[in-house]
Formats: sequence, structure tokens, C-alpha cells
Amino acid sequence: MDTIVNDTTSQRSANAPATATVRTPGTAAASRPPKKPTFWSRLGSAFAMFRNGKSIAGLSILGFFVLVAIFADVLAPYSPTKVDNTARFQPPSAAHWLGTTHIGEDVLSQVIHGTRGVIVVGFLAAIIATVIAVVVGVMSGYLRGWRSEGLSALTNVFLVIPGIPLIIIVASMFDDPPLILIAGVLGLIGWAWGARVLRAQTMSLRSRDFVQAARANGEPLHRIITVEMLPNLMALIAASFVGTVTAAIIGLTTLSYIGIIPVTTYNWGTILNWASAQGAFRQGQWWWFMPPGLCIAAIGVALSLINFGIDEYVNPRLRSAGERARALKKKGMNVNDTVTAVRTEPATSRQEKQ
Repeated sequence: MDTIVNDTTSQRSANAPATATVRTPGTAAASRPPKKPTFWSRLGSAFAMFRNGKSIAGLSILGFFVLVAIFADVLAPYSPTKVDNTARFQPPSAAHWLGTTHIGEDVLSQVIHGTRGVIVVGFLAAIIATVIAVVVGVMSGYLRGWRSEGLSALTNVFLVIPGIPLIIIVASMFDDPPLILIAGVLGLIGWAWGARVLRAQTMSLRSRDFVQAARANGEPLHRIITVEMLPNLMALIAASFVGTVTAAIIGLTTLSYIGIIPVTTYNWGTILNWASAQGAFRQGQWWWFMPPGLCIAAIGVALSLINFGIDEYVNPRLRSAGERARALKKKGMNVNDTVTAVRTEPATSRQEKQ
């Protein structure tokens, strides 16, 4: 804020102005218009869904499996195909922490190397499905007319395509189908649900004021979608990605367990297939089938926690309930109590007030 001072009484030179402007410190910065949020700031706020406790716990467990998959060759004590004829059907010991198989293979090494196949297929299938879902869902939600209806009809077609028979047909064409092919098929049949959700949300966003303002300013279509819409859809995209990873991992392990994917491709499902074929379930050899089963359960729990954290961020009711519960815990109150604690004052203090 500028203050005008009329200098009539003080002594000044002939060339000095009759008035002077005094600028108060800090007022110039306060008068500036607010800085417009950039694309990166919006993107950072969109990933705030991963800052709650559930998402952090899920990401920690998932990160552990990712590190195991990356450093499998270093962490595994033996080769997964190394045979020890002197240690067959051995329970866990110092030499083999998770025991051995019917021909003396180390179960721990197989589980570690099997993590790589699960992670690769899960994430690759999720990336393929998420990219297709974002392109088809956002475009069909933003566009109008026959183009929108055509993309919506394409989504409906992929919703009813049976996944397992298609994978069986594709796998039968190869003697040893690679994991990339399995991930591609799982991704191609797993994008339709995410596209439906993104289409509905995009149809709601296209009538918002900021989208209408960008359209009125003559912004190109790609900039409206990438800068104005995608940061607001990031929570749904992340939830769709997590759900697709879960479905791909369950699909891979199921197909491996029933024998559709060759057992030469190591993952947790093939380990369960070998254990079932050699009677490990009947003979009580728990060290063979329990570790891969627990790994499947652990990664499922991790992905569920991430999904719960995203739901808590997206749903206003869950978000407010979570913030209220954390505030009560900081005050030392039990959030499960049905009776609200009331603070009472001593009788002496009430008499003094009267």
C-alpha cells in the first residue's frame, strides 16, 4: 500500500517534488495476485493419497517385494534349479532355510526367483491396462457424439470377453510362452473397468468452470486433458492401476497353478503346482507350499492397503472420519467409545465462579 505525504512545512530543494511516496514493507508482495498452480504442483497434490498410514504401509510391503525381485540373483542362496540328491523333502534347516523339494531343490531360492515373474507380469499388465483405460476412458468422456458412443461400445465389448479362455488359446500357440506375452494378454483384457470409471468422472469434469475457461481461451485438446483433467483424475487412475496389478498377479498365479503356463517359468503359482503334483499337501510338507501362499497373501494385503488409502483420500466421508480419529488419538481418547467423554470441573471452582 502506497502512502502519499504532502511535504509543505519541511525544508527541501527547489527540484524536490511537493509530494513523496512511502512504501510500507511487505505491502507490495501482499498486493500481488496469487500464483497460479502449475502442472507439477497439481500433480504433487494429486499424489497426496499416498501420504496416509495405510498407503505407506502397503507401499512399504510392495517395495520390499520389488527389491527382492530386482536383487533376486544376489539374495537367493542357490540356483532355483540346483539339485541336491542328499537333501530331498528336507524340512527347514541351516543349509536350506525353507527346506527342499522332492528332488532336493531349495524352496527359498525358488520363492525369491518366483517373485521376479510375479512383479514383472503384475506391473507390466497394469501399465498396459492403465494406459489403454486412460486413453479410451478420458477421450470417450470428453468427446461427444458418435466418437464417444463408439469408444463406449468398444469398452462394453471388452468387458464381456472371457479372460481365461483367451489366455489358454494364446498360450497353446507357444511351447514356452514368455511372461511378456502373458502380461500383454492380461493387460488387454483388464482395462475396460478402469475405462468405464474414468469415462464417468471425465463427463463430470468437462462441465466444470476451469475446463470451460480453458476451452474458451482456445487451449488445444491435448493440453486440456493433460493439464486440466488428468491431475484431477490421478486418484482414480492410481486405484485402477492397483486393482489391475492385483488382478494380474492373481491371474498369473492361478494360471500357473492349474498348469496353463509352463512350470519352467518360475513364479509362486508354479511352485504351488509342483507341490500339489508331488503330494506336498497330503504329506504335510508345509515348507513347500506355505511360503509362496504367504507371499501371495502378503502382496494382496499390500495392494489392498494401498487401495484403502486411496479410497480414504478420495471419499470425503472416509477422509473426515480418518482425520477425526487421528485427532482423538492425539488427545488420548478412544475412538471406539460410544460415550463421549465430558470434562467436569471441581466443585470448588464452580463455587468460586458463582
